[in-house]
Amino acid sequence: MHPMLNTAIKAARRAGSVIVRALPDVDRLRVETKSRHDFVTEVDRRAEELIIDTLRGAYPDHGILAEESGASAGNEWEWVIDPLDGTTNFLHGFPQFAVSIALRRRGRLEQAVVFDPLRDELFTATRGEGAQLNDRRIRVSRVAEFGGALLGTGFPFRESDSLSQWVRLFERVACRTSGVRRAGSAALDLAYVACGRLDGFWETGLKPWDIAAGALLVREAGGIASDLFTDGDPLDSGNILAANPRVYGHMRAAFADPGAADTG
Repeated sequence: MHPMLNTAIKAARRAGSVIVRALPDVDRLRVETKSRHDFVTEVDRRAEELIIDTLRGAYPDHGILAEESGASAGNEWEWVIDPLDGTTNFLHGFPQFAVSIALRRRGRLEQAVVFDPLRDELFTATRGEGAQLNDRRIRVSRVAEFGGALLGTGFPFRESDSLSQWVRLFERVACRTSGVRRAGSAALDLAYVACGRLDGFWETGLKPWDIAAGALLVREAGGIASDLFTDGDPLDSGNILAANPRVYGHMRAAFADPGAADTG
């Protein structure tokens, strides 16, 4: 195992322990509102501190891009961190949240960890070496027909997001597939695409820490993760489309319908 990946795993597990220990007392946590429908707790901050301490202890010259503490400059390496992806789920005891850590070098994703502390599921990937779930090699699904595909998505929740745009995209796929799920953690949704539990996923208005690790997982598991509307990097736009290669083609074609990307 790559030493940088090993360090990221250690950091993710430390953060996961903090999150799980806090669950029984979640109703007593201090909660702040960052924006409409966007919350942060003392658990988010404590988990992030542990992650950064662990990473900087091993790689003090690396840069950091973290959800709660922001960006700090470093060398050509940068860690992209979401200490608790799915905070709203966590606050409600809804068991769908994860720790997400990615490492990129000069903008290229190199390492990825998504850790579900409740299920003790550890998704990992190293560029060029494949993706694993708890040390078992994983691959995207083999579903080829769009009618048999199970997709994941996320609802717009920030005031700046376009609900009408999302509705148009949803309409393009809802009746053509076997179902669409919205579980509330983009990191886990992407990990589920990587291991075949979902055949595809799309969402708009995300941040780099929401999708960095998941995008590498999907690619290393044989899938495609791209910008939803263009040929650009989804980490730059925040709009992502990820799927196995056949379903990706169906989704890309569906979203290319006239008006599909119209922001109205």
